[in-house]
Formats: sequence, structure tokens, C-alpha cells
Amino acid sequence: MSGADGTVDILLARLRASDPLSRVALPVGSPGVAALEQVAAQGVRMAATGGPLEEVWHRGLHELVAACVQPGPGGAGVLREGGAYRGTWLESTGTISAEVLGRFLPAVATGTFLLFAHGIREDGLLPYRVNDAGPAYRQIQIVTPLARSVWNHHTLTGGDPAVLRTLYDAMARNDDWLARHRDTRGTGCVEAFCTFDTGHDASPRFWHMPDTTHGDDPTRYHPDSPLLPLLAPDLTANVACQRAYLARIAAALGEDPAPWAEKAARSTAALFEHCYDPADGMFYDRDRHGELVRVQSDVLLRVLACEIDDGVGGGGDGGARGGGVDDGVGGGGDGAARGEAFFAGALRRYLLNTRKFFARYPFTSIALDDPRFSHDFSRNSWAGPTNFLSLIRAPHAFEHHGHHVELTWATIPVLAAVSRMTRFPQTLNSWTGEQGFTEQYSPAILWTLDAVERLAGVLPRPDGEVWFTALLPSNMDYTGVADAVAYARRVNASTYEFVHDATRAVLYRNGREHARFPHGWRLVTDRSGRLRAVVGMSARTVAGTLTTEDYRVDLTVAGNERIELDDAGGVVTRTAVGVVRPTS
Repeated sequence: MSGADGTVDILLARLRASDPLSRVALPVGSPGVAALEQVAAQGVRMAATGGPLEEVWHRGLHELVAACVQPGPGGAGVLREGGAYRGTWLESTGTISAEVLGRFLPAVATGTFLLFAHGIREDGLLPYRVNDAGPAYRQIQIVTPLARSVWNHHTLTGGDPAVLRTLYDAMARNDDWLARHRDTRGTGCVEAFCTFDTGHDASPRFWHMPDTTHGDDPTRYHPDSPLLPLLAPDLTANVACQRAYLARIAAALGEDPAPWAEKAARSTAALFEHCYDPADGMFYDRDRHGELVRVQSDVLLRVLACEIDDGVGGGGDGGARGGGVDDGVGGGGDGAARGEAFFAGALRRYLLNTRKFFARYPFTSIALDDPRFSHDFSRNSWAGPTNFLSLIRAPHAFEHHGHHVELTWATIPVLAAVSRMTRFPQTLNSWTGEQGFTEQYSPAILWTLDAVERLAGVLPRPDGEVWFTALLPSNMDYTGVADAVAYARRVNASTYEFVHDATRAVLYRNGREHARFPHGWRLVTDRSGRLRAVVGMSARTVAGTLTTEDYRVDLTVAGNERIELDDAGGVVTRTAVGVVRPTS
């Protein structure tokens, strides 16, 4: 290397000398030691200079394995929510958190998914929570689709088909339970019987409605409620996406996916018929009298994270015969364009609007301009504060539509805020980034680990791609977070080491330089290391040179543009959705 690569050389040496097993000190024989060995088996290491990011990353890893991974049934490790929450919740720990965890602790993630399948009730209801006292069934509390998390984990890790079958059978039974008990009005939507069905604790969305089901029976709502049951858009979108992914799993298990795809289409149609206001471009609950409950909330991000497009079709990699949900079966064309326009409209009007959800530290749980917005960040609240569960779910919404740049605008300030925190909380102050309720909260820890990989590290994906992103978590509050980052990970038979600063990035594969490219790009390879594409990760157009072992090519890459390359570095296709700027 030349002298100009001095920073890269120094940081690479530091990365190679790092050892998470020794850095994350745990008592001999503690449950966290076995979990930490799973991390080491993935070859995951991280180093950074110019700020606290390296220390924060290792502290998060320590708290994850020491406080949030605990022995489950039969002694297998399972993930716990952490902090004030003594157990494993279906809406979070058992879905999106376990999905992210699978990149670090695959066996623990599998054990966490199975916790719910093994706890299924005789009538087909999955528990909403499992703790030391056993499974609990008081509410349904579904947010992130379990089937998608299971499928992504299975395809990423090359999972056991027998495990996939066990989980599929449980999810199919639960789908039948929901159809029998949570569509009392015959609309095709999934109904909320109480606040806790959605996990939106303290939200004005549920003012004057009970927190729990009537008599703690998940098949009953309070008969004297003037509003219940609600046709709930987030619950309905969950089931639409769930069914689309059950179609994929069915196909993988040799069954006919068509019935699931047809059910997904019906769920999406019901969602738009009953819960969407086209004038507002917003999803709302509809009460028992047919009136919309006009609270603009985290529901929008939840629905979009379920890969809901425009209710007509299209979206994603192959359209959506599932009716606005990409089921991977076919489609595309005009439907994909409609889905992109629908998502871009939601960004402009709401998610990137500084009067709505795009706070200084996004995304708020209630629109900022709603007078019911609560500024109490010290408690479990979905009445205003930014919640880490919203953040860990957000990539599914943004990346499904190729809006990678806009996602970084939420990631960078929150990662800067985390670097100042002394604990990993559930909530943070949307104005100041100050830490909020509880500590050792696994969604916050896993969001931090995920954000580092997504923004500045090595990210293996369920679709077979591996992302190497050359961005830095700069701090807009005038204190440094990191001026250079190095990250290592083992993918299949290859060990990747990725080092970058504010100008350049260098990727090593099995100890040899594999590629170099400028800051502001994401390099995409397959799992064998073959270069497939470059993605623009900055709002500005970044021109530079991609240098590999086989070729050298000059490229100009716009924000959110994806340039597919052949084996000689020739441009095969260029696609771009453009960058949606923040609004006010």
C-alpha cells in the first residue's frame, strides 16, 4: 500500500489484533460465554478511531450476551427483551430482534423462534410472550411478521428444513386462529380488541379503550366499549405480509403457495378498503361505527415495513400477486412503479416531514404536530417518543423500495446519540437524543449492532448479497463518533475485512486486497465474493474508481442509484428511484 493508505494500514492492524472474546470479559461458565463464542464463529470484529463508536459497539455486545441471552427450555439460549421486560415478546424479541440476532448468534435466534412454536396453545394461538412462568396468551401483540423473520433467518443461515416445517405448521395454525377470532365484523381486516394487541402502550390511538382484552381472554373485547373492536391497519398489514411469506415457505416445503398468496391479496385489499384514507395518504384504525380514528402514528411505518405498496399490486423484486405485498411469485412492471410512487409520497408527507415524524432524532411514535404528542420520554410510551423498536423495523420499509440514502438520515443522528448514552434504552428524546426509559434493552442493542453493519460494516443478506457500505456515523452535535471504521465478518468460506475513512474504502478477502472504492458507495457482492453492483449512498452524486483484482472502472453514482456490473466491470444496468429530500 502507498503512504496515503496509512490510516487504512493502522486500522487494519488494529482490527486483526482485536478479539471480542477477550474484549467482552465474562465470568467463566456464564451463559454469555457460549453466546459470545457464536459471535466469534461468525468472525465478527470491529474497530474504529476518532470517537467512542468502538467502545459503544463492544459495550452493546457485552450487554447482549451477558444480560439479554438466557437459558431457555432444555438449556438452549434464547433472547430476552431486557431491561424492565422479563421475557420474550412476539412483536419484537421473537421476530425483528431475532432476525437481526441471527447474523451474530444464529443458534440463539433459532431457539427464540422455536420458543413460540413450542408454546402454541391447543386452539392454535401463539403466545404473545414467554417468560419463566411459561407462555402467555392475553393479547395477540403482532407487529413484525413472524414468517418473514423466520424465512430470512432460514435463507441467511441455511437453516434446518425440519425447523422450518415446525415453525410453518405453528404459523399456519395461528393464521387460522386469527381468521376465526379477530374478524368479527367480517371485513377481512384483523381487529384490535385492546391497546396491548398492538404494543402501542399509552398511545392516543387507544384513548378511552382498555389496555387488555376483556377478562384477559384474547377472543373477547369489552362489550361496553363505545369504539371496539377496531379494524387495525398494522395488524392487518402484518397478516398480509405474513401470508405472502408463508407462500414462500410453503413452496420451499413442497406445498402449493397459491392459497397463501390469494389470502395475502385479500388482506391487502381489506387494508386499503377499510383503513386507508387516500386524501390524507395515511392508515388509520376504523372503529365499530365505521369512523376513522384519526391519530397519525407509528402505524404508517409499521404498515410500510410490512412491504405494503399501493393496494393494487407491484413492488419489490418481482411485483406482488399478493396484492401490494411482494410474494416473490411474479409481477413487476407498472405495479413496481406505483409501489415506488406510493412509498415516495409517504416519505414526503410524513416520514421525512419535520412537522410529522422526522424529528431531530427520528422517527417519532406520534406526529409532531399532534397536540396529543407526549414529551415524557422517561417511561414506556408510544405517545410521542422515538422508540428503538421503530428504528430496528425501519430498514424493511426503506430498503424494500431502494431508499437507502434516506434511511441513513435517521440512522446517523441516532447512532451519534447512542454513542453519548450510558445505557441502551427503549426510548430516546426526539429533540435532544437523550436516553429514555429502561436499560439493557435488546432491541436498542441489536439496532446499534445492525446500524454499524448497515452503515459502515459488512452485512450478509438473506437474498445472497453481501453489502460493504462506506459511510461514517458523523455527529451533527459537534462531537466525534468515528473518523474511520474497520469491520470483519466471515461469510461462507471467505473472511472479509473492510476498512474505510472519509475518502476511501478497502476490502480484503482472505487476507488479500479484493476491492477499493470511494467513500459514499456501497459495494454489493454475492456470498462467494463476486462483485455484482455499486449503490450510491449519499444525497450527492459520487464519482470515483472501483479497483478490483481483475479490473479498474470509473463510475459516477447518484444517490439510491444501483449499477449492476458484469465480471469485467462493464455496466449491465443502471436503476434509480431518486432521493426524496426532507420536507417541512
